[in-house]
Amino acid sequence: MLDEVDRKIIDILRQDARTSHVDMSKLLRLTEGAIRRRIKKLVQDGQIRKFTIETAEEGPAALMLVSVSPSVPTSQISTALRKMKGVRRVYEVTGEFDVIAFLSASDTPSLDACIEKARMLEGTARTNTMMVLKSM
Repeated sequence: MLDEVDRKIIDILRQDARTSHVDMSKLLRLTEGAIRRRIKKLVQDGQIRKFTIETAEEGPAALMLVSVSPSVPTSQISTALRKMKGVRRVYEVTGEFDVIAFLSASDTPSLDACIEKARMLEGTARTNTMMVLKSM
């Protein structure tokens, strides 16, 4: 279970995953070693799954909403999507659609190929794709 300090560490890392342990120790008034141990435990416990970077989008991006056929487990489609080139993130959701995938590529033909490949997955009932015009 996360305590208040763990939540603060996670919030700091969400803002900038490169924040040093020393800087966090000053912000949270803990020793650098305590910060290091807490982060190690958060990783071991699966609370922190990975450290990533966010880059400026240089090519086209899209959100794809996917409705999964009732005869196919949603996780099967999510897993297949996650393995596809051009798929950056996958979320299983509630509502009219079952999965949301964030897609990006270096150019429009590559993005289109990713969209078409996703539409062809066995168990995909229908999709609705929205191109991203501007990222905030």
